[in-house]
Amino acid sequence: MKSWDGNPAGRREFMRTFSLGLGATLVGASAVGGPLSWLEEISYGPASREALQSGKQLGVALVGLGKYSTGQLAPALQKTKLCKLAGIVTGSPEKAARWKQQYNLPDKNIYDYKTFDRIVDNPDVDIVYVVLPVGMHAEYVERAARAGKHVICEKPMAPTAEECRRMISAMQKAGKKFSIGYRLHFEPHHQEMMRLGQQQTLGPIKRLVADNGFRFNNDTPWRVDKELAGGGPLMDMGIYCVQGVIYTKGQLPTSVTAKLTPNPDPKGLFKEVEAGVNWQMQFADGSVADCRTSYAENLNSRLRAETAKGFLELQPAFGYGGIQGSTSQGPMNIENVPQQARQMDDFADCILNNKPTRVPGEMGLRDVQLLQAIYRAAATGQKVSTKDVVAVLDKTNSK
Repeated sequence: MKSWDGNPAGRREFMRTFSLGLGATLVGASAVGGPLSWLEEISYGPASREALQSGKQLGVALVGLGKYSTGQLAPALQKTKLCKLAGIVTGSPEKAARWKQQYNLPDKNIYDYKTFDRIVDNPDVDIVYVVLPVGMHAEYVERAARAGKHVICEKPMAPTAEECRRMISAMQKAGKKFSIGYRLHFEPHHQEMMRLGQQQTLGPIKRLVADNGFRFNNDTPWRVDKELAGGGPLMDMGIYCVQGVIYTKGQLPTSVTAKLTPNPDPKGLFKEVEAGVNWQMQFADGSVADCRTSYAENLNSRLRAETAKGFLELQPAFGYGGIQGSTSQGPMNIENVPQQARQMDDFADCILNNKPTRVPGEMGLRDVQLLQAIYRAAATGQKVSTKDVVAVLDKTNSK
């Protein structure tokens, strides 16, 4: 795997081993390894502790007020400690009026897509969170960088690796922090999967399984618009499988094979994007990950690792709540937490203490490279090497 080849400071910052940073609310003991002592409450840096004492919070502006901003991010920003909802960017006057009233936002912090660049002059906004369709990510990350703001960008980072590199370069040039909206790196069940898998607590992983998909009903048409979405369910839902496999294994695959599933509506909903994909990721030690995603059927939300001594599994695995975990030795006994609030507070902590985020732009680039490799494998019917994928991992240091 090739390491990130950006500037030296960026490389040192992003390629170091990432600590777990955020933990969980303890509710008992793990089925493996005794008490969950490694899952601690958030450990803030000194600048964050000062901010908590003074009541200072970094301001977040949400760019795009679709379902995720409305149903998840805005409510989460009512629970965050280090950051708060400070502004919005929307093309809908109706949404602007509704959000202004609901969240008591001043007129000067409300933008549309034409006036967005004026945000450069607004000290109330420290962080811009890009929550737009994938095909629009690059433009607004670059514009936010030029405005001198820190940025969180939703996943997947962009339709192409070239756009990802451009976004990373813009943020590095601006000298601002850049994070991808990978909320599950801050979710305690997934952190436990990292710990158990990477430390081989139940022995080396022999096989992984990840499924994630749903029956699409066209309630969000941009998801099947190739230009806006970059692809179909692989980009939207399959990326969770790619992520989960990698951070559970603690390694990147060496190659992938893939096959598109039958398309039930090739002239309608799925005329531009795939209806589903089955793929396999192969690892250097001979282990494999068998993954599925779909917009044509409801799939189990599942992340499972089969090891030399048993198994570890999350099911449901990838939702905003209700995640459940178990191993061959019993349940994980971990509480669900406000995922997005923890994700955004962690990014604020990184900004306040000038430390790297565990989910940097380079990780977003890595995943887009892997998604592109899966698409190539499906198109050619051949095994595709992933040796040129950027080598970025989220490693656990817990013992």
